[in-house]
Amino acid sequence: MEAGVGSGGEGYPGNLVEFQERFSTEEACRSYLEKVRWPDGFCCPRCGNDRAWHMSRGLWKCFRCARQSSVTVGTLFEGTRKPLRLWFLVMWQVTSQKTGVSALNLQRQLGFKRYETAWVWLHKLRRAMVRPCRDRLSGEVEVDETYVGGVEAGVSGRETETKNIVVIAAEVRGRGTGRVRLKSVPDVSGASLVPFVQDAVTPGSVVHTDGWRGYETLGQRGYEHRVTYSKRTGRLAHELLPRVHRVASLLKRWWLGTHHGRIEAPHVDDYLNEFTFRFNRRTSRQRGKLFYRLVQQAVQVDPLSWKEVSSR
Repeated sequence: MEAGVGSGGEGYPGNLVEFQERFSTEEACRSYLEKVRWPDGFCCPRCGNDRAWHMSRGLWKCFRCARQSSVTVGTLFEGTRKPLRLWFLVMWQVTSQKTGVSALNLQRQLGFKRYETAWVWLHKLRRAMVRPCRDRLSGEVEVDETYVGGVEAGVSGRETETKNIVVIAAEVRGRGTGRVRLKSVPDVSGASLVPFVQDAVTPGSVVHTDGWRGYETLGQRGYEHRVTYSKRTGRLAHELLPRVHRVASLLKRWWLGTHHGRIEAPHVDDYLNEFTFRFNRRTSRQRGKLFYRLVQQAVQVDPLSWKEVSSR
């Protein structure tokens, strides 16, 4: 199998053997990261100048402002004390496994001394799974909520006391499903649901929902709001909005299977970002391409400290 080629021409490994051969040294990892971050050549993080001296220890010195910087400055990897080889290996593990990896399994596989280290690294990578300035969904989009968590006694409908409420938007693509967006919300009021739609869906799109009153103002916000009432049609909810219900089912299966339902409320959106990243790239035949996309996005997001991750 030949390695794939990324948009910058740097390529990506097609399998584990190619990965190990390509990224066997720290220098090889740094060189790859430079090509991904600066496909047209070095660009100074401070002044934007493209001329610099390539110094020892992987540093660059700008001709214009004389600032010394490395390829990791201003990226997810800034300030890391661990080698890029280990970061790359973790990213390969995360993207090469179809359902992902838990922090506990990552700790065992790669020999992290502390569970917390594996946990923080995974959360940093989940942040990178959200591409900055990503396009909003468009065309016809189904929107509905689901509830993730344990069984609750004595509650019904849209009520919940302990479960996480997740609102889902899914593009209609013929009989199939296009891209998706997911977000946790505190409740199912219009104040929570409408802003999600505005962030996730392009104005002018057709937004298809059930008759819940939390969506009733969408028609006033620049959307063509299509409402279907299950009681009037006699059809079940999963028949009216099949795509979001299919996504909800896959989310719950992944939540329980990979993470055993052990996701704390403050970090739900981080896990939803990972699920979205995987779902929207589910048709990719090359797992190495997912690795490349994650590296590409990791150099576009701002640094995130241990304290910022753990305090979420």
